[in-house]
Amino acid sequence: MKTTALLVSLSLVCLCLFSAKVDAADSATVNATVTAQNISVTVSSGTIAYGILPVNTSKSTIAADLNALQTATNTGNVAEDLNIKGANSTAWTLAATPGAEQYTHKFCTTTCTTPPTNFTALTTNYQTLGTDIATSGTKTFDLQITTPTSTAVFTPQNVDVIVQAVAH
Repeated sequence: MKTTALLVSLSLVCLCLFSAKVDAADSATVNATVTAQNISVTVSSGTIAYGILPVNTSKSTIAADLNALQTATNTGNVAEDLNIKGANSTAWTLAATPGAEQYTHKFCTTTCTTPPTNFTALTTNYQTLGTDIATSGTKTFDLQITTPTSTAVFTPQNVDVIVQAVAH
């Protein structure tokens, strides 16, 4: 019996010494990336010199007139919608039709060769210029101005046009 007890004791000691704690674990990585959205637009040439015009006179950027087609380019990293609006100058108000101290500014994106056909009057609120413009994509447009029917101001007026990009 002593031998059996000794063998059982030795077996238990060996079992305790050679038993390793087993932890079941493994890991894997999820590779994740993110890019910040960039909404950006440029306009080239971005400058129009209409020059000195008589009252109630129109001039445009079409090829037969100033030949100054404008190109808006999506310089962001996602598709964009482009909007356009006009602005009042320091002395003249942007209006749907020319009047005393009121001028009109219009834009056109297709078949612009015979102003005012296909030209849309700008307002001081944004209007759609183009939709779903791809990254590096462009939208071309022409502009036409008509000076007021009468004015008391004969200094240069800044009649800016603003192009806005928003995520599509």
